[in-house]
Amino acid sequence: MIKDLNKRFSQIAGHMKRSAIRELLKLTQQPDIISFAGGLPSPDSFPIEDLKTIMVKVLQEEGPQSLQYGTTEGDIRLRELLIKRYRKEGLHLSMDNLVISTASQQGLDLISRIFINPGDVVICGSPSYLGGLSAFSAYGARIIGIPFDKEGMRADELHSVLSELKEEKITPRFIYMIPDFQNPAGITATETRRREILELAHTFDVLILEDSPYREVRFEGDPQPMMQTLDPSGQVITLGTFSKIFVPGFRIGWVVAHKDIVEKFVMAKQTADLCTPTFLQKVAAEYLASGHFEKNLKKIVDSYREKRDLMIEGFREYMPEGVTWTEPEGGLFLFMTLPSWMNAEKLLRKALIHKVAFVAGNVFFSDNGGKNTIRINFSYASKEENKEGVIRLAEVIREEMKENNTL
Repeated sequence: MIKDLNKRFSQIAGHMKRSAIRELLKLTQQPDIISFAGGLPSPDSFPIEDLKTIMVKVLQEEGPQSLQYGTTEGDIRLRELLIKRYRKEGLHLSMDNLVISTASQQGLDLISRIFINPGDVVICGSPSYLGGLSAFSAYGARIIGIPFDKEGMRADELHSVLSELKEEKITPRFIYMIPDFQNPAGITATETRRREILELAHTFDVLILEDSPYREVRFEGDPQPMMQTLDPSGQVITLGTFSKIFVPGFRIGWVVAHKDIVEKFVMAKQTADLCTPTFLQKVAAEYLASGHFEKNLKKIVDSYREKRDLMIEGFREYMPEGVTWTEPEGGLFLFMTLPSWMNAEKLLRKALIHKVAFVAGNVFFSDNGGKNTIRINFSYASKEENKEGVIRLAEVIREEMKENNTL
């Protein structure tokens, strides 16, 4: 081994950090720990029997093609089916506007690769998805967070930041948004707020990166229009994925964007993995075409709605005064705010002793704020585990309050 390996790593490697959530998941694999930590779909949602039949069918009908390299752009049939689904959202796309990615995390990475130079500014929600923050940081981005209110990312704060940057002759590379059931906050941006943000993006000539992994997991309320539906000019890039609405293990996502952006993305993907696994794409396409997808999606939505309701009922019954939480209309997460003096990382250490896990909220803030917040996933654990986990978590919070004489 060479004398000082650290001096040989690239600048990008120096910006990389291990995912706090992935590292935490290693600690929560013990069978007696109830985990609200990961963004994991329920194993009960996986259509195993349907997939057995479909996989055999694909191998019988397209065996050699399904096991061969595929095009970088992705399986034609799968792309056509996705484009057809987007027509229901009011998007009229061509094949030049959609490329398959190896899950949406690759989308975040390669969008960062083609747009971000070290020192460039990226604007995100505050808090925001850790995987996005990590991807942008790895390429040397300077991330500026914009706080939320109940309608989504605050347009007034965004206007102030964009105005200040313009005075400094800085144009952000893009505004990163998760408009539906935002991870981790659980907030859905209203149509009014989406239009306000789009207007600012046009005024200041900034792209919008719309990350949309949870949109179809809606429990109640009216769907809000996609950012890209509201902006046919090509200023919005949309990321989609099957990870939360089909199976995460297939690692199938996609990017919808102006054809010039898609072309650059394809070039970047060719240096990353050449193509997303052909067999899994063909299986996904057949699953969509067969009608199984819609049936299973309804099952997923009904199950997660029930789990969300059960968790919120538990919070109302067991949580001490001074603890608040969001009540999302869909998705997989809610966000809890503890008393301002409480440190969620410290609380997590105690929670693990009580065999319950969550993610400390500070990892979702670009400025390491949110020290008294936690993200809770309600989709993975069973209904029985959800209830017991809430009781354990409430007890840990009460103990912390008693130790600090605030209960």
